[in-house]
Amino acid sequence: MYHKTASYRLFTIFNTILLLFLSLACIIPLLHVLAVSFSAKSAADANLVGLWPVQFSTEAYKKTIDNPIFLHSIWVSVKRTVIGTGLTLLLAFLAAYPLSKESRVFKARTAYSWIFVFTMIFSGGLVPFYIVIQKLHLIDSFWVLVLPGAVNVYLTILLLNFFRGIPKELEEAAFIDGAGHFRTLFSIYLPVSLPSIATLALFSMVFHWNSWFDGLLYLNNSKSFPLATFLQTVIVQKDMSSMSIDPKEAALLSQKTVNAAQIFIGALPVLLVYPFLQKYFVKGLVLGSVKE
Repeated sequence: MYHKTASYRLFTIFNTILLLFLSLACIIPLLHVLAVSFSAKSAADANLVGLWPVQFSTEAYKKTIDNPIFLHSIWVSVKRTVIGTGLTLLLAFLAAYPLSKESRVFKARTAYSWIFVFTMIFSGGLVPFYIVIQKLHLIDSFWVLVLPGAVNVYLTILLLNFFRGIPKELEEAAFIDGAGHFRTLFSIYLPVSLPSIATLALFSMVFHWNSWFDGLLYLNNSKSFPLATFLQTVIVQKDMSSMSIDPKEAALLSQKTVNAAQIFIGALPVLLVYPFLQKYFVKGLVLGSVKE
């Protein structure tokens, strides 16, 4: 009877309208960018494109895909995302396990926990951090995109809290059977934590794929830029020198259509991967919120 009350129906209607509005607010800009990317130069420059292409054209995609610098930036971003996400998850997994123990089991747990939290609150600043990167000879290296952010304290704390919700009886049974900490970690905690790890993987992948500032700061060669940094230089700074387009061909192309094509191609991998991780994302949040 509770679900048939007037207040519940009113809440359902309001909630549906709100979620529909938020969904449209996310989808409409993406559809507009897609429509611009498939429109002709004259229509795009005249701002005649809405949610449907005007004078359908694929020239922007042809020139974008034919650009070797753009394709190489995609390869750099793919490498960064795969290696960076794997390394971040591994370190978060190895750090969260001991920090999830009680103080009587791991006596230095509190001290290490405060060290981790301290790094989230305080920072040495951009200049000292740049000097450290320079002294480590990471400038203009691919690893400068991966190693500085390899330890993600926020993701480690999320995984730590998930580990605390795992029944202690599972660990005790493993110890009784003769398993050590590493065997327990990879044979007991890892299979149980797959939904939570998938959630953290999604966060880490989106971070690495969309990160542009570190590439702009630590890489001097534009040919080594990841995709996000490449798009930032071309679209925000309007630096078309890296597009490798002949001046005669550039006169036939609209910068708006080329930028729209690059933006959509850059967003496409996340749009394709997210639906497959969505079920694990929801399951991980639910499991993490349920306590005995």
